[in-house]
Amino acid sequence: MAELSPMMKQYFEIKKNYEDTILMFRLGDFYEMFFEDAKIVSSELELVLTGRDCGQEERAPMCGVPFHSADSYIARLVAKGYKVAICEQMEDPSTAKGIVRRDVVRIVTPGTVIESNMLDEAKNNFLCSLFYCENHAGICFADVSTGAMHLTEIQGDALETKIVNELGRFMPSEILINREAAKLAAVRGFITEKSNALTETLEDDYLPLNDADGIICSQFKCSSADEIAVGISAQAMLAAGICIKYLRDVQRSDLSNIRLLDYYSESGYMKLDYSSRRSLELTKTMRSNDKKGS
Repeated sequence: MAELSPMMKQYFEIKKNYEDTILMFRLGDFYEMFFEDAKIVSSELELVLTGRDCGQEERAPMCGVPFHSADSYIARLVAKGYKVAICEQMEDPSTAKGIVRRDVVRIVTPGTVIESNMLDEAKNNFLCSLFYCENHAGICFADVSTGAMHLTEIQGDALETKIVNELGRFMPSEILINREAAKLAAVRGFITEKSNALTETLEDDYLPLNDADGIICSQFKCSSADEIAVGISAQAMLAAGICIKYLRDVQRSDLSNIRLLDYYSESGYMKLDYSSRRSLELTKTMRSNDKKGS
């Protein structure tokens, strides 16, 4: 079997860390996608699928977009529920010795978009993290484009219905849940039937509890998460910590615009379940899902 070219070796070395993500690989004035990513992008965006010599007998399927107009293509992919990793050239190709060094500088997902041209300015774009165990749930909603972050916890009777109502109230575009939360039938039903959110089930070791407190404190400049939310539960602490860690992982930044955490009680709000809000057409019409006419 022929050996891969140095550039394709570099591509695969980076791609192995982003298997569930479309990798936009910077080559000069274009972002190129290869193999399965190229096939997906070609089909979803109706772009020409070409090929490139990669050191193998068969050419690598390839699809590219100009870097100066990439935002529009990224926006369309994210709107379709894909995650996109942006891999940039980290040095000047004209002065590089050997293969140009490249690295992923950001991952764009439905719940972490910050570009105004990719957002609907009339509504928030929330990332949600839901952590559930022992009949107690913590739910965090963050809009990184505005810096808004809200946290609550739910327990007691009709817990699944209460969780669904909170999800329906914020309508996040992306949801992170732990495995126990993914087992809740009503939550699964809402995500599958009522929501278009990209949903990812995280392993329990994604963020240990001790690390969650540290992440919250580093984000909000406090010595303990209890300073922000008196009596905060482990579930709520994990929901907030996971939300911040995920945003840092994909944004590759310090999230300096998120400075306050709104810790609220769902009992402090008038209760309208998802079906009632939908029937009242509070934010969009039932027929066309448009804001106009709501």
